[in-house]
Amino acid sequence: MSADAAATTDDGSDPVLRVEDLRVSYGEVTALRGVDLHVQAGEIVGVIGPNGAGKSTLADAVSGHLPYEGSVTYRGREVADARASELVADGLIHCTETRDLFGHMSVADNLDLGTYRHRNDVDARREFVYELFPTLAERTGQNARTLSGGEQQMLAVGRALMSDPDLLLLDEPTLGLAPVVVDDISDGIEQIRDAGVTVLLCEQNVTFAIDHADRIYLLENGRIEREGTPATLRGDEYIRDAYLGG
Repeated sequence: MSADAAATTDDGSDPVLRVEDLRVSYGEVTALRGVDLHVQAGEIVGVIGPNGAGKSTLADAVSGHLPYEGSVTYRGREVADARASELVADGLIHCTETRDLFGHMSVADNLDLGTYRHRNDVDARREFVYELFPTLAERTGQNARTLSGGEQQMLAVGRALMSDPDLLLLDEPTLGLAPVVVDDISDGIEQIRDAGVTVLLCEQNVTFAIDHADRIYLLENGRIEREGTPATLRGDEYIRDAYLGG
């Protein structure tokens, strides 16, 4: 077992999420090859890498939407032994790259869909989302399909937060967004951290991930090739040359 897979917190407790020797294939194409990682409670952990590296496959496997070999445990329970709906009820919430919004429904109705498993403190959670993303409060009655790409991303993240996550999987939250919108998402991530939500952030935007994560994994060609703190990766010559423009 790798040092990463065996990791525990200082008080001896297990990680919220533990991935060991994770392998995922699509037919004869292998997407993930022996991935090990862990996420401790309260952390933001970034998984960076180029398009096609396997980041979305990792997120789909962790959230119970893909069959896999190896082991993925959330709160000590093997993900493969649970339905995706059970994982949601237990606080594992996946905000996908494609957002999966209901375009014909309003901002308010899309947010309310995030509460179907957890009906307590709905008003407080909605207020928190509107504080994170004031634009959504201004467009509460507007249909999701009429929003800009950035506003739709805010709505997708907001709906995920309405589910009261203990572990939030964010898959490419800045993909295709203008810098000014990325700044809004960035502010939201920091407030999510302050609220104590544990986050697994899968992100092509390496600078964004390094700016927000406590620890980083570099995923390339389905394998973890580097791991460490943001400071360590900023000082890594390969990371600087390949991802940070030297």
